[in-house]
Amino acid sequence: MLKNFLLIFLLTVLVSKIFPQQKDSLIYSGSYSVKIDSIKISGNSITDPDVITREMTFSVGDTVTPEIILFNQERIFSLGIFTRVLLQPVKKDSLNILYITVSESWYIYPLPFAELVDRDWKKISYGFYLFIRNFRGEDETLYALAALGYDPMLNISYDRPYLIRSQNIFFNAQFTYQNAKNKSETAKALYGGDFDEKFITGQISFAKRLNLYNKVNVFFGYDYIDNPVFIRGISASNERIDRQISLGAGYEIDTRDLAQFPSSGFYGLSNITFKGLGMNDINYQIVNLDIREYYTVLEKLILKCRFESRLTFGKLVPYHDYSFFGYTQRIRGYFSQEQEGNDIYLTSFEMNYPVLSDVNMHFDFVPVVPKSLLSFRFGIYAELFADAGATRMSGQSLSVNDFNPGYGGGLTFLFLPYNILRLEYAFNPYHHSELIVDIGISF
Repeated sequence: MLKNFLLIFLLTVLVSKIFPQQKDSLIYSGSYSVKIDSIKISGNSITDPDVITREMTFSVGDTVTPEIILFNQERIFSLGIFTRVLLQPVKKDSLNILYITVSESWYIYPLPFAELVDRDWKKISYGFYLFIRNFRGEDETLYALAALGYDPMLNISYDRPYLIRSQNIFFNAQFTYQNAKNKSETAKALYGGDFDEKFITGQISFAKRLNLYNKVNVFFGYDYIDNPVFIRGISASNERIDRQISLGAGYEIDTRDLAQFPSSGFYGLSNITFKGLGMNDINYQIVNLDIREYYTVLEKLILKCRFESRLTFGKLVPYHDYSFFGYTQRIRGYFSQEQEGNDIYLTSFEMNYPVLSDVNMHFDFVPVVPKSLLSFRFGIYAELFADAGATRMSGQSLSVNDFNPGYGGGLTFLFLPYNILRLEYAFNPYHHSELIVDIGISF
């Protein structure tokens, strides 16, 4: 018996020497250049594999490097539907296989909420929202919100990437009903005090993705705006209630690596909206421009710069459609200062350096909470920034001296793909300082 066992053992060793087995997990690391023979995706229990591969800059038969792998890993994470993404080329049976491993985020949120309107802690809105993301595995988003408190609102929207997949056509539709407080100091003076306006708006848009980085879109809308009294300028028409259609078009380019917190790439957005088109004596236009660039230097230091503007033109631009600082758009150093004009201009420069590089966090100590909600990518970044902004009324000139500058520093906390928290301290030349607690990326 023992002899037979020894004989089998010796024959096994001999065969293994003559016909050695192929290694199953030669994982490429360090510096490499690898031609990909096949791609295998795992972890996408809901998500269509095409949602992942259409974000990639390469396909089977192309050669990849560590830099290409990292860039594509971040592009896939930018979809916002995964808590973790890993791309790993592996040598297996003489083939180079790219393994893509993802962890899907939770996709349905029926939750009560409280949020800051116009990023102002004095303006609290609260209610209930339903957020359903990627529910059919095609990166769709269905959103509904009912809000009380400051500026009560009902909002419903539906976003469908690749409505027509063969033509790369995207679709979006939204409806909003809102009682909003007037923002314009000029309108307040004309009316004789604060007042509310009722907005009922609907819009549909179609976009075509020209390639991985470029997209064009057209949109159509209708606005019903109920003002408390008829005052020319508060109303855009010759009546108390404005009824207007809108038509617009835009272009977007996005070469950023990670949309939620970029470290390299370029982002550009431009669009124009035609309001009224002469109907009901309403005819004015709004132009938006947003340009951002991101660089990584010294291995980890991220440099960011931005120029943004909102311009209005036309027969009569109503005060509710003026351009504002102190609401959605803010100048750090003048964060709570409200300014208005036909046009606004904003420039920003920022440096970010990791205090704690991004790590994948996972907690499972709350049994009633889905595990995907307790998984996220966490990081802490120190920042220095400088902003400068200006408003301009139609017909006025604009100079460098018209810009209000602010500067400061702070910490940014990443909880990706869910959100970002920023704690900043800002100054301006008039010795005013302010602590800023804000949600979301600065730009």
